[in-house]
Amino acid sequence: MPLTPLDIHNKEFARRIRGYDEDEVNEFLDQVIKDYESVIRENKELHNQLTSLQEKVDHFVNIEDTLSKTIIVAQEAADEVKTNAKKEAQLIVMEAEKNADRIINEALSKSRKVSLEVEELKKQASIYRTRFRSLVEAQLELLKHDGWESLESSEPTLEAKEVY
Repeated sequence: MPLTPLDIHNKEFARRIRGYDEDEVNEFLDQVIKDYESVIRENKELHNQLTSLQEKVDHFVNIEDTLSKTIIVAQEAADEVKTNAKKEAQLIVMEAEKNADRIINEALSKSRKVSLEVEELKKQASIYRTRFRSLVEAQLELLKHDGWESLESSEPTLEAKEVY
């Protein structure tokens, strides 16, 4: 058990012949009591400061742990957002490629259809031209025959006059 100022104050020494001067010893003990009390007060103050500082350190350690956890959570969230963004970008690219393929296939199909229609129209035009040429040639052949001259030389009939 530590010594208290009261223990020092109450301490009595046995008296002997040729012992120490009692007043000097008492003055010295009073000085020791004052110094000891001062040391005890300072020790209590330092202990209180230590406790306060330890509480602050604990508080800052707690804040540091919280910040570390927050940074880890933020990093994980950022990584997750980044991963999701990459996946979404890939999906968008795949969708765009699929749409592009569909559009290209539709365009090729329409192009083939138009090409077939053009070919069909060319064939029909050729057939029409051939038939028209045949018709014109047949009409020219009719005009070349002598039968027209006999019609031209005769008088038109009454019915024909009315038409004109």
